Amino acid sequence: MHDPLAAISQMEEADFIALFSNIYEHSTWVAEELWRQKVAHPAEYFDSIDKVKEAMADIVEQSTDEQKLLLLRAHPDLAGKAAIAGELTDASTSEQAGAGLDQCSEEELAYFLQLNDTYRAKFGFPFIMAVKGATKDQIIAGFESRTPNDWQTEFDRAMSEVHKIAGFRLADL
Repeated sequence: MHDPLAAISQMEEADFIALFSNIYEHSTWVAEELWRQKVAHPAEYFDSIDKVKEAMADIVEQSTDEQKLLLLRAHPDLAGKAAIAGELTDASTSEQAGAGLDQCSEEELAYFLQLNDTYRAKFGFPFIMAVKGATKDQIIAGFESRTPNDWQTEFDRAMSEVHKIAGFRLADL
């Protein structure tokens, strides 16, 4: 069985950062800080995916609210304009396709675009949901139940979802 962790201790910085750079969407700074921690404490984080996941989540949680907001804003809309244009990362493409978002009817797509626009206008960041294992109906229900939330509740929920997404991506390494 392939063990990605076995090779990590031998990796050069560029390869290490490339491996971990998209665990948190378009946020290479998380992988760069993980590298610095690896160099400072080589035996501490890398004997299990759970420890890597925890270390990366800690890096994000210890960042400023401004950095967290940038991280949220780095995520694409679900079934949004980037997906339509084919501009998603490989991981986002796979995650959204797994939920059937690549097979929306014109009516469903129009509704998703409306939901995305309404949510983003209210909160200033995209609706984020770990969609692995979810259906289109569950995602729509998520939009509908979460959009009435206040900003802080939704910011906290979005951060929680970002960490779930990272966990899924790490498990797929």
